[in-house]
Amino acid sequence: MNNLSPDVRTREEKRAARHRIYFVGGLFAVLFLSMMVYICSYALTHQAELFENDYNGREQMLLGQNRRGTIYAADGQILAQTVTEADGTEKRVYPFGSLFAQIVGYDVLGRSGVEALKNRDLVQSGLSIAEKTEYDSRGEKYPGNDVVTTLDPQLQQAAGDALGIYKGAIIVTEVSTGRILACVSRPDYDPNTIRENWAEISGDSTAGRLLNRAAQGMYPPGSTFKIVDALEYLQEKGETGADSYHFVCSGTFSAGGETIHCYHGQTHGTVSFDDSFAVSCNSSFANMGLTLDRGAFAAQLDKLYFGKKLPCELQTSVSSAQVSSLSSEGEVMQLSIGQGETTMSPLHLNMITAMVANHGVMMRPYVVERVQTASGTVLSSGKPRPLGQLVDAQAADRVAQMMREVVTKGTGRKLSDASYEAAGKTGSAEFKDQDTISHAWFTGFAPASDPQICVTVVLEGAGSGGDYAVPMARRVLDAWFLR
Repeated sequence: MNNLSPDVRTREEKRAARHRIYFVGGLFAVLFLSMMVYICSYALTHQAELFENDYNGREQMLLGQNRRGTIYAADGQILAQTVTEADGTEKRVYPFGSLFAQIVGYDVLGRSGVEALKNRDLVQSGLSIAEKTEYDSRGEKYPGNDVVTTLDPQLQQAAGDALGIYKGAIIVTEVSTGRILACVSRPDYDPNTIRENWAEISGDSTAGRLLNRAAQGMYPPGSTFKIVDALEYLQEKGETGADSYHFVCSGTFSAGGETIHCYHGQTHGTVSFDDSFAVSCNSSFANMGLTLDRGAFAAQLDKLYFGKKLPCELQTSVSSAQVSSLSSEGEVMQLSIGQGETTMSPLHLNMITAMVANHGVMMRPYVVERVQTASGTVLSSGKPRPLGQLVDAQAADRVAQMMREVVTKGTGRKLSDASYEAAGKTGSAEFKDQDTISHAWFTGFAPASDPQICVTVVLEGAGSGGDYAVPMARRVLDAWFLR
């Protein structure tokens, strides 16, 4: 280039400078475009979070022109509505009082339940311009969009009556769709007076009255976890392996310096695979758990959403059940009977139970049937969504048969004389560092041959699942089949 004339060098330098300018300009254009794509994408995928942000004044603006919409039960009964007082102030009213407290929620000093889940829809009005003109002519606010839930008031009342004064939860879902039909948690509160009683309700950390125990409660599942064990055993060993299994129960089983006891020191004698499940033999399942492939079991637990957020529109807890090549024999045995560090929510157990009833296909649980305008125009609908064939259909069907035997000849016999054929699994889960007090569990479905609904019950510190949880589940099932 030194041999070039001054004019040529100048032209080359200008051309190089232009190229650098074009490159830098192009680079900034790409960065700007990427930033805009990210912002737009984030805004589209996080609409609810952005709407609820304290710095976003859009909600207050909407409430200035719209009246918060109504929440309905599946049969059209009102669960929550806004009424205008004589002095013009608006008040949120809950006709059923505390019955739907945790699932429908509240809209004072924060939000929970469906009130929080569908807040953005409830404060907006999807009425047409012509419909809004009628309200303008009367000087009235526009009615916000309404939310129709999947909740069944009769079933909810039966669950509430069954739970009574016990701490715990009952959740009922439709097997084929995942629709949440009832969801009761105790202790509860009256959302009509939550503002007046807020300090007492929110300040009592021991009662946990604001907690939806069905979706957010974390409990050791005890023997109900044997559903998961049995599914894994059948998928690894097959029907032949299950049919040839037998174990002699002396009331205890020891391995790796750890000893497992059957509930209340029971001795079951020689039991088959199916018998072990029906009578809930801890010793047999501890032995069974040690024969499972830990890698395969860990993969199955991952597939069943342990250690993950549940695919549900409600706010839920993350269940924990862990096994690996590093797990000790004692840890594996504790896992096999649903104890140790194993915890799960009633909702999660209900999903797994319904999956068994649904031939191994898990459904996403949902509580919102549809969102519609005050005039009835449907804006969005909740639809059944399968989460996949998470376990082999043959294994699921075999476990479903075993759950029927729990009722006919095992720990769930208090359901055996019902007019419908029920199937289920009981559990009595000891507290951590406790050996005399246990949570009472039952999870099951009916009818066994053509499952319609799935019921899961947990009672905190009540004792035996067969003695306490089964009768409560029966009251709920009776309400469904005998009404």
